[in-house]
Amino acid sequence: MSMRIKSNVVRKVVTLGLVAAIGFAGTAAVHTPKASAATTKADKIITLGKKYLGVKYRFGAPSGATSVFDCSSFTQYIFGKYGVKLPRVSSSQASKGKKVAKANLKKGDLVFFKTSRTGSKIGHVAVYIGSNKILHTYGKPGVTITSLSSSYWKSHYVTARRVL
Repeated sequence: MSMRIKSNVVRKVVTLGLVAAIGFAGTAAVHTPKASAATTKADKIITLGKKYLGVKYRFGAPSGATSVFDCSSFTQYIFGKYGVKLPRVSSSQASKGKKVAKANLKKGDLVFFKTSRTGSKIGHVAVYIGSNKILHTYGKPGVTITSLSSSYWKSHYVTARRVL
């Protein structure tokens, strides 16, 4: 093989190797398996939860029931279907996972509220679904999607937890 051909082959191999290395490094820098896995799980949980839109609310609904829910049986059920075990009541769910600032909410975070029935204590839980909206169940609408900025939920917000 002539020196010119060898030089061309070496140049092409080095160029391909460099492009492959840059491409791999770029992929590694952008790809975060834990974050994408959490997002995927959150999307699945939210999709499952939306299948129950309109299902009636009943305080004290039994765990595992899908004909009626209360707020914490709803979150317990939809998260449980994807391997996330949550306690039965909202105040206990509020001690799970990692605390998250309201400004840093991500899809799948649990959002907690005080209610008129519970005073200053946590009495309601919802799932943050993005775009400043929550998926939850309460009162007459049953399972519903609500703006986190609505006056009631905004004024009753207590904390949020990341369990994914």
